[in-house]
Amino acid sequence: MNRFRSLLAFAATLLAAAAATRSAAAEKARPNVLVIITDQQHAGMLSCAGNRYVDTPAMDSLAATGCRFERAYAANPVCIPSRVSMMSGRMPSYFGMRSNADSRNAISEADLARCLGWVFKNAGYRTLHGGKTHWLRGMTPQSIGFETLTSDQRDELADASAEFLRGEHHQPFLLVASFINPHDICYMAIDDYTAATHGETIYPSSRKERTTLAEALKLPEGMSREAFFRDVCPPVPDNYEVPKLEPECVTTYYLGIRPFRLHARESWPDEKWRLHRWAYCRLTEMVDSQIGRVLDALRASGLEDRTLVVFTSDHGDLDAAHRLEHKSILYEEAARVPLVVSQKGVTKAGLVDDEHLVSVGLDLIPTLCDYAGIDPPAGLLGSSVRPLAEGRPLPSWRDSVVVETENGRMIRTARYKYNLYDSGAHREQLIDLEADPGEMQNLAQDPAHADVRKTHRALLRRWIESSGDEIGKAYLD
Repeated sequence: MNRFRSLLAFAATLLAAAAATRSAAAEKARPNVLVIITDQQHAGMLSCAGNRYVDTPAMDSLAATGCRFERAYAANPVCIPSRVSMMSGRMPSYFGMRSNADSRNAISEADLARCLGWVFKNAGYRTLHGGKTHWLRGMTPQSIGFETLTSDQRDELADASAEFLRGEHHQPFLLVASFINPHDICYMAIDDYTAATHGETIYPSSRKERTTLAEALKLPEGMSREAFFRDVCPPVPDNYEVPKLEPECVTTYYLGIRPFRLHARESWPDEKWRLHRWAYCRLTEMVDSQIGRVLDALRASGLEDRTLVVFTSDHGDLDAAHRLEHKSILYEEAARVPLVVSQKGVTKAGLVDDEHLVSVGLDLIPTLCDYAGIDPPAGLLGSSVRPLAEGRPLPSWRDSVVVETENGRMIRTARYKYNLYDSGAHREQLIDLEADPGEMQNLAQDPAHADVRKTHRALLRRWIESSGDEIGKAYLD
């Protein structure tokens, strides 16, 4: 009997050891996750995307080991709605959000519990958030499941992230590092308008945003202004002019209620627009340098092969397209954002996906969960882009993607995009992005494209009704 008990105990010990080994192996197999978010960076603001006026070696290095998605869109091309979408996996309209002004809206305890941090924390990950938040009332790093690494959005964030990565790790981690730039470009138009109407800017120049922007606006040392504009400064873009059939809602709501935007469109000379583009590139290079310090630490720590890195931005900047700056409007420069998914040795190195339509707000959580072996929260409308990032074929993928904005909706299909604004003349906008990537020709009233318009109307209606977009329903009549 004693010998039998000894054999049972020995067997139990072996089983426990085997289970522990399997558990340790499974834990080691789960990748760490690093999500890097910039602010106000459009999809073309990368040197690996063919932009010869900016140099982004850190961002490019991620694209070199992973997949860069050319057709990735923000859920809403403005900060708070887009960032809430990324952290929740929901469209902003789910929370009754139209714009940043809706940040006072509350989020339920049930929805907080389904946010990104808790999804990973409950699965055994250590979860940390550093940098910009800009979410709904009630959303803090702690309330959505994160430790706060730092609230700084600039150099201190880069240093704190690098220090964390170089440290000891006893469990897999999810680190979200949310940088502020190139967002500082916003203040060029704001300050210029204030100076033109009040004789001086209302903000002290010592503020970080203005100091950083002033640095970005500097001309190369020793170069004359004439040589700068002749040889170095970016030209105005090909779609610089205002489209003839631009929706009136753009002028009424997006420009009229923010007079600094209208001031820039109506009064800035070409040189000022070119200088704006120059500064935007320099601010992007500044944040790329900060991201580079984070990636250097990741690689030096030996964690690169075991860490999934996702790089994206909350929205773009109009970057002089149609004589516009800032964001919010449904033009490509504001709505389309960079998205790179990279895990060295796992994702397909150097892949550029210019076919599949991605919603960053909806697809981020499903993608991260897929790599971590976690079930995403029930009811989300997004999908994992993991097979696409690894170059594996998919039997099906969505045929359209929707972007919300304060006064309208956009639906993008393989070739066309259809915008529906809530009021004004030309409230429908139909663009053939294959023939007209600069969005200069509104085909909504073109008889030759009547069937295309009808199809896209139906697609948008189907989405609004199936997704429960109560705000968008009012636009359909």
